[in-house]
Amino acid sequence: MSKANTVIVLDFETTGLSPDHGDRAIEIGAVRIVDGEIKDRFQQLMNPGRPIDDFIESYTGITNDMLENAPPCKEVMHDFADFIGDYNLVAHNASFDKRFLDAELSKITRNYTGQFACSMLMARRLYQDAPNHQLGTLVRHSKIRSDGVFHRALYDSEMTAKLWLIMLEDIRERSKVSSIPFKLTQKLTKTPKKAVSQFFDGC
Repeated sequence: MSKANTVIVLDFETTGLSPDHGDRAIEIGAVRIVDGEIKDRFQQLMNPGRPIDDFIESYTGITNDMLENAPPCKEVMHDFADFIGDYNLVAHNASFDKRFLDAELSKITRNYTGQFACSMLMARRLYQDAPNHQLGTLVRHSKIRSDGVFHRALYDSEMTAKLWLIMLEDIRERSKVSSIPFKLTQKLTKTPKKAVSQFFDGC
């Protein structure tokens, strides 16, 4: 398996918006992309140790009954740390998922060495004509077949992975570069939107 051509696309569902305020993960979903294809999947509910509120139940479709017999966060996160290994990571609104990944792994003294790229920030550069850059909107905008339920971790990670692969192909076409290094995707996400054309001219 080529490390350079392998990324993990992940998504958390959580009790709230911030681990700094005590929020915990309740589901993790991820796919492993190898050489442009989805090869492996990881999905697991996890018990955060307390009930979730009605809003989170409604938003995610995950209920307290579903979480009651789920394994604890620490058990799931040990398995997930093994799954991600030292591969680079992608998430839609990556700053959110990175905060929860860091917080949950710190509780079990595990870490990771891969770097993050944000598919939402990349889409903001590539698809400036999209109505907005929420995942569901971008899936429709990119004409990705969608027959599942958003706000469940594995489905969101699968849709993000498909979007990511489409965006890599768009970068190849615009840059005339056949192989897209991960660092180039990170650089694009930090490029001002008005400077994207110059970015591709310089590839």
